[in-house]
Amino acid sequence: MADLNKALATQLANIEKRTGKSIAELSAIVKSSGLAKHGEMVAMLKSTLGMGHGDANTLVHTVRKADEQGSAAPKELTSEQVLDGLYKGPKADLRPIHDKLLKAMRKFGDFEEAPKKTYVSYRRKKQFVTIGPATKTRVDVGLNMKGVDATDRLQQLPAGKMCGYMVKITDAKEVNAEVMHWIKIAYESAG
Repeated sequence: MADLNKALATQLANIEKRTGKSIAELSAIVKSSGLAKHGEMVAMLKSTLGMGHGDANTLVHTVRKADEQGSAAPKELTSEQVLDGLYKGPKADLRPIHDKLLKAMRKFGDFEEAPKKTYVSYRRKKQFVTIGPATKTRVDVGLNMKGVDATDRLQQLPAGKMCGYMVKITDAKEVNAEVMHWIKIAYESAG
């Protein structure tokens, strides 16, 4: 499995290829926009450069993080450090859920981890699942797959959402064969 830094570097390299601009040039566009809010910057990149939401969001995070650190390079975090940051304080008791899901997912094969502010996105050629603490008592698992019937556990989300389905988990015991089957479907469709 690729580490977080490699996944970020790959995504940034792909952004450069898709836009035909270097990260430095794209950073200059973001900084010169005069916009202050994250969402406004993402929307500007999507409308002016035709970037997808994921690429625009990652670029804005990278530019803002570089500004905070006073350098052009994003801070390098291990997977453990990212998860430690997501599952701290009142959400600490939810960490075993994420760990159990990740351990089972690693049996599927290789994938990349792309940490976000409140969750981690797991990708092959495209994102197949997101996992993160939604509240201090629940982890949400977002799944990108099609043609699967919703159930009491598997909630189908409205069109236009980042993921097509959602499973809400409150205890590591709820990570069972059914949940892993759905994640496997999403994993295989992202290859």
